[in-house]
Amino acid sequence: MTDVNHTQSVPERLVDLAAARTRHGDRVDFLVPMLQVGDPLADAVIAEFDEHGRSARAALQRGLAEGRASVPDAPPAVDALLAHTETVPAWVSRELLEQGDRPSLAVPFHWRSLAFSVGSLTHTYSSPAIARLLVGTGRLTSTAPRRLAETGLWHASAILPGGLLHGASGLVQTVQVRLLHARVRAAATKHGWDSERWGVPINQADVARTWLDFTVVPFKLLEGIGYRLTEEEQSLLYRYWWYVGHLLGLDEEFFLGIEDHEQAGELLDLLDSTSAAPDENSRQLVGALFDAAGANLASAPQSPMDGAGWRDLMHALAHRFHGEKATAMGIPESPLTAVLPLIAAGEAKARSYQLQVPGALRQAEEVGISAIRGLAATLTDSTAYQDHVSPS
Repeated sequence: MTDVNHTQSVPERLVDLAAARTRHGDRVDFLVPMLQVGDPLADAVIAEFDEHGRSARAALQRGLAEGRASVPDAPPAVDALLAHTETVPAWVSRELLEQGDRPSLAVPFHWRSLAFSVGSLTHTYSSPAIARLLVGTGRLTSTAPRRLAETGLWHASAILPGGLLHGASGLVQTVQVRLLHARVRAAATKHGWDSERWGVPINQADVARTWLDFTVVPFKLLEGIGYRLTEEEQSLLYRYWWYVGHLLGLDEEFFLGIEDHEQAGELLDLLDSTSAAPDENSRQLVGALFDAAGANLASAPQSPMDGAGWRDLMHALAHRFHGEKATAMGIPESPLTAVLPLIAAGEAKARSYQLQVPGALRQAEEVGISAIRGLAATLTDSTAYQDHVSPS
């Protein structure tokens, strides 16, 4: 667990703490100082990158791919991060890692894409503090399609069978994403980020929000269209993502022990209920996201709709899932809202078939694995999170 100072002042970004304390008790006392905590291990590596340059980055990359023992002369911070990455907690099941995130793999491609964009990323961008930081990087509004693809690639690599084993692509990319967070944190701090108001850039609470945006958030959206996880699947999902949280540098007090949507929903409510309403930065990011995601879905083989049609469906789903926040984020009402119950009935029937017919669920997982590997093949050049740690 990260050491925190519980006497720190409360960042201005937090709202309605009294109401949150009524519902969540001393969890509020844990949350508040976490907004001033970044990721000391990763932050120290970024400092070494700046000091040693190519040699430090090369040591990190080789250590991730070949193991810590392959770089005995690695700088101290790089060595410490590699040691952390290779020290697998006792609560991690190797069998689970070998199988991958099966609940996510079995979701049909188009619904996984919709849950990811309308659910996960839209929820991320609804936080004014996160949106402010992302817009400040100058990336996500101008190059939304590329950033959407890169985030999708990381997620895909992380959930594949064996993707988080030592040296595997998913583990390497997860650590690279962690270090990108640290690089953004250092850059924002250098350029005058107001931590008293907003908390440390990409602080522990923000990473916890990200963790929720790949667990409870997309699957609660999917429940709204008839795709529900069983209790066993929920447990598999969260136990798998415990390890992703560990690799991302998230304090385990946020996630360890969460095994179902109800428990994750309590943490989600704590974060959401203490966050201010979406602002103009949120609206910019969500608008660019929906344009990019709609175009991606329309370009998929045998797509039944054009980009406008997909955006209409996304708008309908957003209002159903996010409620008043969808309006605050500038998402228009949709003519497809009225047909969502019919869609949900059809998906519920398809999901029932998937669960009841022998071999159907496994077949769905294999289809998902094939689609994900196809996605990985579409990005042939390096990503932003790979570029900033590249020795070249």
